[in-house]
Amino acid sequence: MKTSYLMYLIIILTIPACKMKKTAMQPLAAADSFMPMQIGNKWSHGAHSYTEIQDTVRIGKQLYYKFYSLVGGDASDTKYLRIDENNQLLESYPDQPNVVYVHAKFNASLNDVFFTLNDKSTNDYQVKLVKKTPDRRTFEFDMVYHPNLKGSTHQVSYVKGIGLDDGWTSIKINGKIIK
Repeated sequence: MKTSYLMYLIIILTIPACKMKKTAMQPLAAADSFMPMQIGNKWSHGAHSYTEIQDTVRIGKQLYYKFYSLVGGDASDTKYLRIDENNQLLESYPDQPNVVYVHAKFNASLNDVFFTLNDKSTNDYQVKLVKKTPDRRTFEFDMVYHPNLKGSTHQVSYVKGIGLDDGWTSIKINGKIIK
C-alpha cells in the first residue's frame, strides 16, 4: 500500500511539471542580434588575427559562449560572453562567476548611461549609448574612477547581424560567409 501511494504521489507531482510552459529566453536569430552567438562564428583580420566562438560553458547557472581571439599570431585572449533576457552583452569568467561585466545594453535609449562593473573601482567604465540606429549601436566608454584615464574615452560599435564593428576582412555567422 505504501509503495502504490508513493507511486501515485510521484505521478501527481510530475504531471503538472510536464505541462509547465518553458519561460527560458530563446536566443535571438543572428540577423536580429547585435552580437550573434553560435559556435563557429568567426570574425577575421587575416590568418593571424581573428576572433572565433569555440565552445559554450556554464558560469553560475548561465550559458556563456567562449570567444577565443588570436592577435598578430602570437597573442591570444579568451572571453566568455552572453546576451541576457534584457538584451545586454555580459562577460564573466569561470574562476570569478560573481563578477559580471556589462559591455553593452542594446535596448538602451540614446544617451542612457550605465557602468560596466557598477563597483566604482578604477576598472569600472561609465558607458553611454551615443549612437542608435535600427542596425547599429555605438557606446562610449570612460574610466571615470581612474585618476589618470578619466576623460580618455573610446567608442565601440555593434552592427545588427554582424557583431562588433572592427573593420573585419572576413566574417562567418551561423555557417554563412557574410564578408
